[in-house]
Amino acid sequence: MIDWLRRDNVDPMLEVGGRILPVELNRHRRARRLVLRLAPDGSAVRITLPHWCRSQEALAFAKLRSEWLAQQLAKIPERRDPLSEGALDYRGTALAIAWDEANPRKPRRGGDTLHIGGPEVGLPARLQRWLESEALACFTADAADYCAAAALPDAPVRLSRAKRRWGSCSSEGVLRLNWRLVQAPDSVRRSVVAHEVAHLVHFDHSPAFHALLADIYEDDVAAANSWLSRNGRGLYATFG
Repeated sequence: MIDWLRRDNVDPMLEVGGRILPVELNRHRRARRLVLRLAPDGSAVRITLPHWCRSQEALAFAKLRSEWLAQQLAKIPERRDPLSEGALDYRGTALAIAWDEANPRKPRRGGDTLHIGGPEVGLPARLQRWLESEALACFTADAADYCAAAALPDAPVRLSRAKRRWGSCSSEGVLRLNWRLVQAPDSVRRSVVAHEVAHLVHFDHSPAFHALLADIYEDDVAAANSWLSRNGRGLYATFG
């Protein structure tokens, strides 16, 4: 059951599967049709609409797709707390978190354990910053590998915090990669980097693009894509 509510005529709201979710209406000048999505963490319903479309029409559009929204919401993993679990996902494995306030604040990895100190307040933020720094180091090395394989100069790499895209390649040749991929197995992370490097040569998904990707990527692209399709949302279950 899904219905919409108004909070003092301020923000549209939807009831989805017994939860009240805010509706984010995004008018886009290039939009030609309504596009309905659920935020990766299930915190909001998002509707992209053409500039000429009325808000009530967009809300009615969402109501007609009540079953689909409820199904998508049910697929979203429950929020995870690495501190209570005592473990952090890192490159396809779980690192045990060893926290001692007397230890240095900067995380230090030792085998399958991540040692971290400092006050408990702010600990999640420090863990996320460590993952982001590890992600940037991995992405930079990955990009260098694939640029060399494609006979290209090294491309600049930036971290992305996008909610839906794992990677992108700008017309200026800058690669932007979602830091959360550092939680996935190496083969999955590297497949995304290889994909974006291939876009440096072919800014499309033509047969030539796929041929180059298959040539430079050392593993199974379909298997990596399948892993992301099954488990990608789980990468958002930690750290908001």
